[in-house]
Amino acid sequence: MMNLFLCRHAKSSWSEPGLADKERPLNERGKNDAPLMGNILKNKQEFPDLIISSPAKRALKTAKLIAEKLDYKTKNIEVNKNLYMAGINEFIDVISHINKDHKNVMLFSHNYGITDFANYISNSDIQNIPTCGIVKISFVIKNWQEIQNTKGNLQYFIYPKMFKNGI
Repeated sequence: MMNLFLCRHAKSSWSEPGLADKERPLNERGKNDAPLMGNILKNKQEFPDLIISSPAKRALKTAKLIAEKLDYKTKNIEVNKNLYMAGINEFIDVISHINKDHKNVMLFSHNYGITDFANYISNSDIQNIPTCGIVKISFVIKNWQEIQNTKGNLQYFIYPKMFKNGI
């Protein structure tokens, strides 16, 4: 069994209109939501053995904040430029190159691609993965190259507003 966690970056700031899209930081809500979601994953005993992030500042910061809560060394987060505004084919390409020794993989990326990919790879009908939303999909495969020809099973879909009254 292999598990894929798809996480959309946390809420980003639009306070600097001239800032390049990749350079937009997290806003205060984003800085609070990411650690919350990390704690929720920790409570669920979900510990990725590989984290890969889009190079966008908001995605990488989300990955780092969640990784810290999961005792995953932030220096071990891989950055993959293909996850920036990735579509279905880019996600498949990134995943299919992951070593089979990694059984629990977490990717940090952006909408609309991450929602489209989650639906495609799990035959789900998620309307929108909100900021800092996480989807867990399990696969009965022996290596990540098989992702090209298989669909997984949606295990759960969680997001910060579900926990507004606490964990």
